[in-house]
Amino acid sequence: MAETTAAVTADSTPAGVVIAESATARGRRARIALRALQIALALFYALASALPKLVGHASAAESFERLGWGSAGMYAIGALELAGAIALVIPLLQSVAAMALGALMVGAFVVQISVFDGQYAATPVILIVPLTLIAWARREYNADLLRLLLRRRRV
Repeated sequence: MAETTAAVTADSTPAGVVIAESATARGRRARIALRALQIALALFYALASALPKLVGHASAAESFERLGWGSAGMYAIGALELAGAIALVIPLLQSVAAMALGALMVGAFVVQISVFDGQYAATPVILIVPLTLIAWARREYNADLLRLLLRRRRV
């Protein structure tokens, strides 16, 4: 079976058509947009979600008392959200962080539906969408993380 490859030169490209540059520019813009999304979500989780729990804001404390989890549950969830926010901006951890925060949002959705009558159930569902996108787009880092962990385990 003979394979043929055609060389594309600037002379044979139709006017106004950019072959490799457009794909590269599009990919670069997508990477920048994804990074901006990660930073925005990290800021949201750190400032709007974790901080009220970690400082014991009245609204957060009231919700966790209603759940029966008390301040220990509030601080634990706040710490998990803060850890996830930090990990979202660390390249090696970003996919795992998005998956962990997504799992936390599934739990938040279940709690909203079962305990709070679905009052704010849309919020965790909305947050699951970009977290899933980040987890999928940054999935190549999972193999790097696994290799690092296995190498450290052997040492």
